[in-house]
Amino acid sequence: MRKIPTLLAVLVLASCATSGSFKEARTLVESGNEEEGLARMAEQLKENPDDTELRNYYLRHRTVAVERFLATAERSRAAGAFERAEEEYRRALRLEPDNARAAQGLQLLAADRANAALLAEAQAALKGGDQAAAYARAQQVLGADPRNREARALVRRVDEKNAKAAAAPPELDAALKKPITMEFRDAPLRSVFELIAKHTGLNFIFDKDVAQDLKATVYVRNSSIDDVIRFVLVTNQLERKVLNENTVLVYPNTPAKQQAYKDLVVRSFYLANADAKQTANMVRQLARTRDLYVDEKLNMLVIRDTPEAVAMVEKLIASQDLGEPEVMLEVEVLEVSHNQLAQVGIQWPGSVGLSLIGAAGVPGQITGRELQSFNGNNARVTVSDPFIALNLRQQVGRSNVLANPRIRVKNKEKARIHIGDKVPVVTTTAGATGFVSESINYLDVGLKLEVEPIVYLEDDVGIKVGLEVSNIVNQVKSSSGTLAYQVGTRTAATTLRLRDGETQVLAGLISDEDRRNATKVPGLSRLPLLGRLFSDNDDTVSKSEVVLLITPHVVRNLERPAARIERFNSGTEAEIGGATLGLPQYTLPPPGDTPAPPSAPPQPQAPRQ
Repeated sequence: MRKIPTLLAVLVLASCATSGSFKEARTLVESGNEEEGLARMAEQLKENPDDTELRNYYLRHRTVAVERFLATAERSRAAGAFERAEEEYRRALRLEPDNARAAQGLQLLAADRANAALLAEAQAALKGGDQAAAYARAQQVLGADPRNREARALVRRVDEKNAKAAAAPPELDAALKKPITMEFRDAPLRSVFELIAKHTGLNFIFDKDVAQDLKATVYVRNSSIDDVIRFVLVTNQLERKVLNENTVLVYPNTPAKQQAYKDLVVRSFYLANADAKQTANMVRQLARTRDLYVDEKLNMLVIRDTPEAVAMVEKLIASQDLGEPEVMLEVEVLEVSHNQLAQVGIQWPGSVGLSLIGAAGVPGQITGRELQSFNGNNARVTVSDPFIALNLRQQVGRSNVLANPRIRVKNKEKARIHIGDKVPVVTTTAGATGFVSESINYLDVGLKLEVEPIVYLEDDVGIKVGLEVSNIVNQVKSSSGTLAYQVGTRTAATTLRLRDGETQVLAGLISDEDRRNATKVPGLSRLPLLGRLFSDNDDTVSKSEVVLLITPHVVRNLERPAARIERFNSGTEAEIGGATLGLPQYTLPPPGDTPAPPSAPPQPQAPRQ
């Protein structure tokens, strides 16, 4: 029997110790040190597996902590912060070692690190000009992670370069670009090209419609054969097509021949920001492209034109397809009001009535006998209830109504805010047949703000602001019973130009009301000192002011394209996007190293008659 009290005492002490340890662990968890607190709870749970409260608390908070660690790890992994992601995954595994999601996350993290290393090698190879190695490593990354954006972008860049190189027309031999000196004086054109072919090794093929009697006069020094040929053709209204590095086709520069010999390419433009219809109008006006298709659903533009015109359209679209500026407007609307009400005085009855009542009980009628024996039963005095009222009331109020919205707006787009109520207004309509119908319209009451920003290149923001603050002042009931509202309104409209982060305060929308009413007993209220006993004063003072603070923060401004895209050669009126009619400037070598200029070809003589 003595063992039972001893056992109970031991159990009580153990329970107290367990309860104290649980409280300490719970304090650690609630103070933010979850790992240590949950670790202590896990040890206590091993010693006391039947403690339901401890088990429920531990499991609930462990689940919440593990989910938070996993969410942080996944966000860090998506942002490329691999060290932080690994730390969070391991924290989750320390709390829950068999968590499959954390284990899988560590495996994916290892793959992400390997892919990041491969992408770094691919970028370095692309910068070094080794496109094949860059493409191979990017494809290796896509094999492990098909949704990797950086790898897909790199593959796309390499594919675009290869496609552009494959579609590029052949060029003449680089040796033809060396500077030379040539002189031709009123020589037949075919003879000039024949002499050029002998000295340079070029092959010339003439269209059947090239005239036989064309002549050329050329005096050039330190100019390339390529430029000389091009200007000889231009001055004789001829055009050329390079077939390979040493073969040139010469044909008349007419629309029919251009259509027959000019190569056309098809190019698709997927627009990220610009509108496809507006871009199509620009291309039609500037590049004169007729073969053009617009897909509004995909926001895509497809054109078919010469390579020169397509290259020009690429620059035009690159200068227009830019992200629109956006601005975050931090608006703070503050309404400060002050109300003071004072009712002090004695309210006396406004009227006293004396009525006569006879035996018939009809007010104002008595018989002659009753009049002869008139007494107090025949007269009644009527006053309001209560007879005297003492008013002692004073009310002071201050209220601040604050709205602090943050609006993100695109450039030259309107944003509206309404904070308040929609008050129903009933309208009754009576028809010719006597049928009466009612309709309900809603009146916006409260705070209405409308802003339209204009973001400038210098990060200045112009803002058109329209502010309206309204409230219901009174309710008016018509003779037909329809309820109407009297609305008090304060409005302000202005245009500002602020710097990024600058705060502008708009104030002065003040409503000031001072009402003083008094109810007095005639004559008695004018008595000195005692007159206050025969008057009732009702004073109301109300003042409110609306203050608007607006601060713009430029989220994204317009990024101007490079100067080579803003200004570039667009060809001639006859050939959109063609080469400039000009000769490049060559630097002459030192006098000692100057090679002897090639001798001018012999002047062909006219045949004898």
